[in-house]
Amino acid sequence: MQRAGRGAPPRDRAATLATGRRCRSAAIFAAATAPGKKITARLKRTLPVRGPQAPTLSELMRWYCLNTNTHGCRRIVVSRGRLRRLLWILLTLSAVALILWQCAELLMNYYSASVSVTVQFQKLPFPAVTICNINPYKYSAMKEYLSELDKETKKALETFYGFSEGKSKVRRSVDDWNSTGSDFFQQIPLLKVEDFRTATDLRSGQKRRVEGSVFHKDSSIVNSADSNDIIGFQLCDANNSSDCALYTFSSGVNAIQEWYRLHYMNIMAQIPLETKEKLSYSADDLILTCFFDGLSCDKRHFTRFHHPLHGNCYTFNSGENGTILSTSTGGSEYGLHVVLYIDEADYNPFLVTSSGAKIMIHDQNEYPFIEDIGTEIETAAVTSIGMHFTRSRKLSKPYSDCTETGADIPVENLYNKSYSLQICLHSCFQKAMVESCGCAQYAQPLPPGAEYCNYKKYPNWMYCYYRLHEKFVKEQLGCQQICKDACSFKEWALTTSIAQWPSIASEDWMLRVLSWDKGQKLNKKLNKTDLANLMVFYKDLNERFISENPANTLVILLSNFGGQLGLWMSCSVVCVIEIVEVFFIDSLSIVLRHQWQKAKKWWSHRQQGGTGRAAQASDVERQGHDNPVCIDEDLPTFTTALRLPLPHDSPLPRTPPPNYSTLRLETAFTEQLPDTLELGRH
Repeated sequence: MQRAGRGAPPRDRAATLATGRRCRSAAIFAAATAPGKKITARLKRTLPVRGPQAPTLSELMRWYCLNTNTHGCRRIVVSRGRLRRLLWILLTLSAVALILWQCAELLMNYYSASVSVTVQFQKLPFPAVTICNINPYKYSAMKEYLSELDKETKKALETFYGFSEGKSKVRRSVDDWNSTGSDFFQQIPLLKVEDFRTATDLRSGQKRRVEGSVFHKDSSIVNSADSNDIIGFQLCDANNSSDCALYTFSSGVNAIQEWYRLHYMNIMAQIPLETKEKLSYSADDLILTCFFDGLSCDKRHFTRFHHPLHGNCYTFNSGENGTILSTSTGGSEYGLHVVLYIDEADYNPFLVTSSGAKIMIHDQNEYPFIEDIGTEIETAAVTSIGMHFTRSRKLSKPYSDCTETGADIPVENLYNKSYSLQICLHSCFQKAMVESCGCAQYAQPLPPGAEYCNYKKYPNWMYCYYRLHEKFVKEQLGCQQICKDACSFKEWALTTSIAQWPSIASEDWMLRVLSWDKGQKLNKKLNKTDLANLMVFYKDLNERFISENPANTLVILLSNFGGQLGLWMSCSVVCVIEIVEVFFIDSLSIVLRHQWQKAKKWWSHRQQGGTGRAAQASDVERQGHDNPVCIDEDLPTFTTALRLPLPHDSPLPRTPPPNYSTLRLETAFTEQLPDTLELGRH
C-alpha cells in the first residue's frame, strides 16, 4: 500500500503539516477553555436570579433576604429549624412596626412648633387710641329725620305697656312734630305673642296666625309658660307673603330697641355722608382737655373717621401724617390723658340706653371695630387703662392655618387696612349680602358698585338680612371656613380701674373751670354726668415677643430617621432605596409579567377556539419542556447516560461487542517511500 501525497512537492507537505499543527493547537485551546465556560455556566445556574428577572415573588423575596444588609431578613432564610425561623420572623416584624411607629412620631413632631417668649426693655411706640361717643349723632340735630319713627315708637310703648311719657322737654317733644303719614308698623309689624301659633298685632289689635319659623333672639330655649310676655316682630318675604319669620324677645326693651334700630339704619342709609358728619360730634364738642407724655395736645393730634354706627370717631396717634408717637417712661403721668364731653342730655332715648364713650386701643394699620371689641368708659368717673404690649408671630403652613397678608383669602378687603380675621368676616358677610339681597348692610363699608339697603328701593332687604345673618351665625355661609387668623399681630393687654371723678370736694371749682374752658358762662357750669376722664398708659416698657419656631429642622428629622433605622434594622438610606426597588419596582414587574403571560395564554386559547382546531400532539411536541434528568449542561457521559429514562417495553441496554475489524491498522499511504525501503533492507 502506498502513502497518499507521495508525489506532492515539499512546500505543500510543509503547509499541510503547519495546518495540522494549528488544528491541534486550536483543539488543545478549546479543550483548555471548555472547563472555564462550564464553570461559568454552572455558577450562573446555581446563583439565584436577581431583581425583576426572578420568575416568582417568593424567589425574589428569597434573593432579597440573602443579599440585603438588614440582618433580620437574612436570618429568616438561613436559620435552621422552624422555631428559630419563627422567632426571627417575629423579631423582624416587631422591629419594622417599631420603626414605623417611631418615624410617624418623628414626622408629627416635625410639623409641630415650639413657642418662645422674649422680653425686651426699650422705648415703645404708643398705640392708636380711637374714641367715640356712645350716642352717634346729636339728637337735637336728628329730630327732623327721626320724628315719625320716634312717634311710632312711643305709640308702641303706650299700647304695649300703657306707657305715657307725660310732658316732655321742649327739645325732645314729638307731639308737635308734623306727621308725614309714614307707617313703620306696616313695614315691620310689632306683635305680642300669646302662644307660638297666634299673636296680637300692636297697630290694629287684631290677632293673626303665626306662620313660618320662630327665632328667639335672647336665648335658644323658650319657656312656653311665659309666652304671654314675649314680644317680637314678623318679617315676611316681599315676593312671597307666606314665607315669614317671627323674631321674639323675652324683654320688651330688646324688642323695641331692635325694631327701632332696623328703621334707624334704613333712614340713615338714605342720608349723604357729608350730612351725617355734620350731624355728629366735632372734635371741639367731644374733647375738652388733652395731655400726652406730660405735654399738652389738642384736636390736631386726632384724626376723624366716620363710623356708621358711632358717628364721628377720633383717633389719637393714627400715624396718618407718617409720625408715630412713642413713650420712654411707664406710668399714668406719661400716657394719654383726656377729658371728654359726653352731653348726655342730647342722647337718643331709643337708640342707646347707656351713656359714656367707647374707646379702642389698636395698631395704626388696624381698623378699630368699636362695635365688637370697644371698651366703654363711664361718666362722672376717671377710667385708668394700663397696657402691656405683646407682639405675636405664628408659623404659616404646614405648621398652622394662618395667612401672612390675606392675599391668599378669596375675600375682598373692604376696610383698606391690614388684614385681620374681623375684617375678613365682615367683608365676607357684606359680599354675601350684596349677592343675596342686592344691597349692602349699613353697618359695614360699601363694596364697589353697591349701595346701602333701604326698604323704599329694596323692600325685601330686612327679611333677607335676618335670614342671611342667621346663616352667618350658624356658620352656613362659609365665611368662618374661608377666613383665617393672621400670622403676625400686635396686642395690648388692658387693665382697667375706675374711680369717682370729680370728688365732692373738688367738684365745684373743677366744673366751673371746665365750663370756662368750654366757653360757657360761669353761672352755667357743666354737669359731672356729662364728663368722662380717661387715662391710657403703659404700666411698664416690657415688650413681650411670642414667636413659634419649628420643633425640628429637616436635618434633625433625617438624622432621627437614620437613628431609628440603624437601631432596629441596622439599615441605611441605601437599604431603604433597595427596599423600594425590590418591594415596589421588582415586585410590580413580576406581577405585571405574570398578568401579561396569562393574557397571552388566554388570547392563544381564544384564537385556537376561534379556528375550531383542537390542539394536536405535534403542537405539544413543538413546545419546549424541561427534562428533570438533563439538568447539567455538560455532554452526557457513560454514567449519566445510564440515568436516562428507558423507553417502555424495551430490554436493558447491553454493551455491544467490539468490532474487531476496526482494530486493524491501515496505513494512510498507498506506496512506501524509497528511503524507508532502504532502511528496511538493512
